[in-house]
Amino acid sequence: MPIRYKSSATFLEFPVIAIAVGPDPANNEVRGHARGVIALGDIATGLVAVGGMARGLIAIGGVAIGGLTLGGLGLGLVAFGGLALGYLALGGLAAGYAAIGGLAIGHYAMGGAALGKYVVGPLRQDREAVEFFSKLGRGIVRQIGW
Repeated sequence: MPIRYKSSATFLEFPVIAIAVGPDPANNEVRGHARGVIALGDIATGLVAVGGMARGLIAIGGVAIGGLTLGGLGLGLVAFGGLALGYLALGGLAAGYAAIGGLAIGHYAMGGAALGKYVVGPLRQDREAVEFFSKLGRGIVRQIGW
């Protein structure tokens, strides 16, 4: 049973809240695509987007693309996820300028297996990386014990 909702309030011609879940044969939609300031749906596009595939300034979903992302696959400026790709990436496999994860790949990398120019890991702790992550996380490196 499909769910469709759009608030009557709008911002720049987009509904403030949009919800689209499930197929809608009447509109020939296999998946619901919500478009709004706050969007929730199978596919969601908005400033804040939550869905199986989410695109937005803040995106939360299985595949999340945007500024701040949280998802199985997070792709954004600040990305959290099982696979995180971004300027600052945190995840199981993280790749970016600064990466923190089980496998971290980046200019600055911190993790169980860290690959990069400056790394903090079990086998190597570069002073530059320790300073960078200390400033980034206000002592995160000291709390972890590296």
